Amino acid sequence: MPSAYTMPSRSSARAAALAPPAHVHAVGLALSACLLLSHPAVAQQREVPPTFAELATAKLPTVVTIIASSGAPPVRQTAQSEQPDIGPGMGPFSTLPDSPLRDFLENLMRRQAPHRGEGPDAAPRGRPARALGSGFVIDPNGYVVTNNHVVENADKVEVTLSDKQTLPAKIVGTDQKTDLALLKVDPKQPLPSVQWGDSDRSRIGDWVLAIGNPFGLGGTVTAGIISARGRDIGAGPYDDFLQTDAAINQGNSGGPMFSLQGEVIGVNTAIFSQSGGNVGIGFAIPSDLAKPVIAALRDKGRVTRGYLGVMIQPVEPDVADALGLKDRSGALVADVTKDSPAAQAGIQPGDVITEYAGKPVSEPHALTGMVAQTKPGDTVPIAVLRDGRVIPLNVHVLELQPTRQAEAQPQNPGEGKLGLALAPVTPELRKEFGLDPDAQGAVVVDVAPNSPAARVGLQPGDVITRVGPAPVTGPADVAKAVEEARKAKKDHVLVQRRREDGALFVPLPVGS
Repeated sequence: MPSAYTMPSRSSARAAALAPPAHVHAVGLALSACLLLSHPAVAQQREVPPTFAELATAKLPTVVTIIASSGAPPVRQTAQSEQPDIGPGMGPFSTLPDSPLRDFLENLMRRQAPHRGEGPDAAPRGRPARALGSGFVIDPNGYVVTNNHVVENADKVEVTLSDKQTLPAKIVGTDQKTDLALLKVDPKQPLPSVQWGDSDRSRIGDWVLAIGNPFGLGGTVTAGIISARGRDIGAGPYDDFLQTDAAINQGNSGGPMFSLQGEVIGVNTAIFSQSGGNVGIGFAIPSDLAKPVIAALRDKGRVTRGYLGVMIQPVEPDVADALGLKDRSGALVADVTKDSPAAQAGIQPGDVITEYAGKPVSEPHALTGMVAQTKPGDTVPIAVLRDGRVIPLNVHVLELQPTRQAEAQPQNPGEGKLGLALAPVTPELRKEFGLDPDAQGAVVVDVAPNSPAARVGLQPGDVITRVGPAPVTGPADVAKAVEEARKAKKDHVLVQRRREDGALFVPLPVGS
């Protein structure tokens, strides 16, 4: 029987039949090589190694396994984030019903189940639950970086080094908003460590290497590329994730993402998966965000951030129409906290913040990050758009306290007719809806189902406090503004509704 490895395929036989004479072929190859090697893109490709073995060998000793124990069951993450603190049980293998690999993996998960606090051989209730994650050494003296959700609520944390040595670890500090944590172990001798890289220089398409502890299988190396940058997946107020197709699974959380130069450009944190396993969409905290947070945790055990004192929302198309704006960039101020830096600077509800510290504000998420990175005590120039005019202001930024909220969640208003019943603020309505004693405006007493008011989220008990920039003293002010908007042939009127969770501007369709 002819060997399959020596038989030419039809395509190769056809190519051979169409090939030019040997001397012509040689000249053509030489010319093609010169042209290709002179191209910048190909010159970059020559830097890609034929193997990642040297890089993996050098960096594997710097990556550790995190074992976090607590007396209470670990808290699961949201469906959108990875769940490395508890193993996935049989979930990730449900797509392999007839595969022999399923039996192997299920047996493996059963053997490791006691370490994750679940499965048929899991520790009985009442015993400490154990969570597995990854981490990496940033200082030979024993400082280790991981994710906050790996060690959150842990009573005891241990770090297993690449040589299988297990050391007790102390939590130096955690930052829930960026999902980062810093641990400290006391090694007998200096540990292999990593260096931070510059994630801002990383490009979509660049090669990356991820090392971690997926499913309890420590020291696992995967490779891929950066698929996207600046991803906001709703995990926290400062999301700026690098997206990668390097395989990241449950247990990889807290592990490093390396550039080809061997520098850490990301901290692997989350996956997008309906099965619990890798589908080629993983997320890492960029080093440019992680590095200063870890430095602050090391120096002070906590992170200090700037505080402005505004609730903000995007400039949606309907909002832009109601405000008469052509440009949707910026952050719309829905509310200003009393006696806050924003209030003292003169920022008002209805303003659109377009610049902060000399930099343009593209959208609310960008402003949140800018304010957070501001050193408390600094005075920062900003620009707001008010009544069609750009107004320069200066704000003295304070420190963000744990109980303060710096931004509002965006809404997705609908369109249609009004369907809204309003009433003046009376003692009876204050009592019925539990309104604040100082509440002023027009109370929403009824909202018709499927009406425009319902679709923009208005509810009985809401208080409309402003229409555009003007304060509302009663229902007549709202009715007047709606009528004026109709005469001006506007599609929406911007109203500020206030309830227990704060204030928000919504564009109310006015019809004709």
